[in-house]
Amino acid sequence: MVGRWWEWMRGKKPLVDAFFAAPLLLVSLPGMLYGDPQVGREKLAIFTILLVVPLIWRRTYPRTVLTVVGLVSAVQCAIGIIPLPGNIGVLTCVYTVAAGCTLRWGLGALAVGELGALLMALRYPEGGDDMRTTFVTMTAVVAGTWILGLHMRTRRAYLRSVEERAARLERERDTEVRMAMAAERARIARELHDVIAHNVSVIVVQADGASYAIDSDVGRARQALEAISSTGRLALAEMRRLLGVLRENDDAGAYAPQPGVSQLEDLVTQVRTSGLPVEFAVDGTPAAMSEGRQLAVFRIVQEALTNTLRHAGPKAAADVCLRYRGDVVEVRVVDDGRGAAVPGDGRGHGLVGMRERAAMYGGSVRAAPRPGGGFEVVASIPTREEAA
Repeated sequence: MVGRWWEWMRGKKPLVDAFFAAPLLLVSLPGMLYGDPQVGREKLAIFTILLVVPLIWRRTYPRTVLTVVGLVSAVQCAIGIIPLPGNIGVLTCVYTVAAGCTLRWGLGALAVGELGALLMALRYPEGGDDMRTTFVTMTAVVAGTWILGLHMRTRRAYLRSVEERAARLERERDTEVRMAMAAERARIARELHDVIAHNVSVIVVQADGASYAIDSDVGRARQALEAISSTGRLALAEMRRLLGVLRENDDAGAYAPQPGVSQLEDLVTQVRTSGLPVEFAVDGTPAAMSEGRQLAVFRIVQEALTNTLRHAGPKAAADVCLRYRGDVVEVRVVDDGRGAAVPGDGRGHGLVGMRERAAMYGGSVRAAPRPGGGFEVVASIPTREEAA
C-alpha cells in the first residue's frame, strides 16, 4: 500500500509540490491582507504570488523556476519591497536544482543564492555591522540548503545504483537457474540413454529369439513377442520424454549403468559412513517401475541426503521412507537439523533438479522447513505411465 502511494506521488509532481507550497502561501496571507499600506497591499500580493506559484513546477522545470523566482526577488529588492515569506522560495529552488540537476547547475543555483544574500545585505540593513551579520547569516543558510540538496542528489544516485545492482543480480540469478535446469536436463538425457539402450537391446534379443523359435516352439516365440511389445511401449514412453530434453555441449565421458531403487540401501550405508545417522524403511509392496522412474527416486533421495549432510548440522539425523500406495510411490526424507535457520545464498539448484526429475514422470516435489525444526522433502511419482 505504501509503495503504491509512493509511486502515485512520484507521478504527480506538480500536485505534490503545490501541496508543499500551500503553507508558504498561507503564511504570506496576513501580509497580503494587512501589510504596510505605504508599500501597497496589491504589490505585496503580486510579488507573493509570483514567488510562490512557480514553486508548483519546481521539480518539473527546476532551472526555469529558479530563474523566475530569482528575477522576481531581484526586482523586489530593486524597488525596495521588504523581504516576504515567499522569498523562502529562492532557497527551495536552490535545494531543488542541487538535488535534481547536474553539479554544474547546482553550482549555478548556489551562485544565485549567494547573489541574493549579498543584495539583501546591501539593500536592507543599516550600518556595517548589521550588513556583515546579515550577509554571513544568509550565506550560511544558502550554503546549508545547497549542501542538503547535494546530499540528497548523492543519496538518490546511490539508491538508484543499489536498485540497478539488485535488478542485475536478480537477472543473473534467473540466468543461473535456467543454466542449472539446462544442465540437469542434459544429465537426465545421459542417464535416460542407458535406459533406452537397455530397452532396445532387450527388444533385439527377444526378436532374435522369436525368429529362431517361431518354427520349433510357438509358445516361446509368443512370449518373446509379448516381451517385445511391453518393452517397446516402455522404450517409446522414455523416448518421448527424451525428445523434450536439450543436450548441448555434452562432453561427458563413457556411459555407466545408473542406480535404481535396489541401490538405495547402498546409498544409505554410504551416507551413514559419512557420519549422518539414517533410518531407511519401505512401506507397502514394491511396485514394478521403469528404470527411469527408479533413477528419479534414487536421485531425489541422494540429493535430499546430500543437503542434509551440508546444511542440517553436526548432530542431525535423517529418516528415509518409501511408501507404495497403489500406482504411486511416495519418497519422504526428513531430518531434525537446523531447518529454516540455515542461511541461504540463493545459488543452490538441488531442489530445481529434484522437481525437474519428478515432473518428467508426472510427479511433484514438496520441500520446506518443518514447523518443529528440521527439513522435509516429499516426492510423489507415479509408478506406471498410465498413472501419470
